[in-house]
Amino acid sequence: MPVIETAPLTLGLVALLAYLLGAVPFGIVMARLFGLGDLRKIGSGNIGATNVLRTGNKPAAFLTLVLDAAKGGIAVLIARAAVGEDAAQLAGFAAFLGHLFPVYLGFRGGKGVATFLGTLLALAWPVGLAACGTWLAVAAALRYSSLSALVAAALSPVWAIVLGHGEMAALAALLAALILIRHAANIRRLIAGTEPKIGRKG
Repeated sequence: MPVIETAPLTLGLVALLAYLLGAVPFGIVMARLFGLGDLRKIGSGNIGATNVLRTGNKPAAFLTLVLDAAKGGIAVLIARAAVGEDAAQLAGFAAFLGHLFPVYLGFRGGKGVATFLGTLLALAWPVGLAACGTWLAVAAALRYSSLSALVAAALSPVWAIVLGHGEMAALAALLAALILIRHAANIRRLIAGTEPKIGRKG
């Protein structure tokens, strides 16, 4: 963890603004812009890029992935530039919570994988690249988005320590734990052999 040097009131404001940014449901926005209907009634009902991909619209899925990642990364970068490293980590966590529990959707959000990766990339790009590489390797080998996310999340604290960014290992572990919790249904389907593979339409 970084040394906390910023005033509590300032950190509270950073957390609130980052949460509101993270809560923007870009999957819903892209689905509407591309005329795909209500994303919550398609496929798994999730608001993330994987479920957008199940509609068959790859540009919409790509934009959702980029924007969901960007909101975590932007929150971190702005907080770091304006306040400091303690605020940057808090902003990443708050943006991640915003995606999971968005006020705009009655606190029913996504699973946070893209926002998680964007946050890691902004906090320490070598750790973020390692996590992205882990996701891609598992996805290429096994074609399960959920399993790729679970492995990438679980290994992220390890990557943080190995790559010399131990100050963010605790945050990475906390985000990873939340991702595992949000993927409880996916884990059950993986065990049962009923989890859909990447690219399968809803």
